[in-house]
Amino acid sequence: MRRTFVVAAAVAALATGCATLSYASGNADQMAEEKFNMAEVNLLIGLQSDNLGLRESSAYMLGELKSGKAVIPLMNILRSGERESSRVVAALALCRIGDARGVFAVKQAAKFDDNEFVQQKCAWFYDQYVRPGSFDFMASGVEQSEDSTSLASR
Repeated sequence: MRRTFVVAAAVAALATGCATLSYASGNADQMAEEKFNMAEVNLLIGLQSDNLGLRESSAYMLGELKSGKAVIPLMNILRSGERESSRVVAALALCRIGDARGVFAVKQAAKFDDNEFVQQKCAWFYDQYVRPGSFDFMASGVEQSEDSTSLASR
């Protein structure tokens, strides 16, 4: 009788532990999603900052998070950003996100941006993250190195 009681108690404890772990796992997933959403909202706010460093690092992190909500604001930066560094970071983020609208904007910037540096970086990001082999790169200057990407032919 005592043995049956001990076995029943052990089974009940095991069942309770499994249920608690299952609940904790679901709760952890929910907490992770909430933290992701909070980070995404804060980074989207950072895109509108007057601080250049905050704006560019927010753009970069939104790309790392692959935030679908950031595609339109990043496209606006790519198209009409005053600084070339901001446009380059926006292009990188859009390629990392991989949304078709953003990827198309980067491809167009690689062809038509007014700044040659931005064109080259857009071509490089498109070639690296979206469609390898879509642009040919040649080294510029006297020495050619494998890592030089200064000229992109379209």
